[in-house]
Amino acid sequence: MTAAFQVWLTNIIVFGLAYWELDRGGPVSRTQAPRADLPLADFRFSQDENDDAVQEVADGSSVKSDWVPTLMDYLYVSVTNSTAFSPTDTMPLSTRAKLMMSVQSVAALMTSLLVIARAVSILH
Repeated sequence: MTAAFQVWLTNIIVFGLAYWELDRGGPVSRTQAPRADLPLADFRFSQDENDDAVQEVADGSSVKSDWVPTLMDYLYVSVTNSTAFSPTDTMPLSTRAKLMMSVQSVAALMTSLLVIARAVSILH
């Protein structure tokens, strides 16, 4: 069981780091270049769309607060993709982001299935 948890956690960390490096030219580009100069986004975060929401939500939007995703945001994407086997609030936009999220979902599903199969075989 510990080994399965380690595999699952490694999956989350590796893909979170990969998403962080992949999106819009990487973390250095996202923090150093103006948004207009960045490559097209690989992921759609809710902060990029909620500038017209209620005031307390809109204040945290990328338009009003100059929000940019951090490593924690990409780790969150990785956790939700690994547990739900699909995107939740952050959508993949590019083909490469969709492919990576698909690979991560399948890997997480296979890990879960192997743990379940092992648990069932122990019961018999």
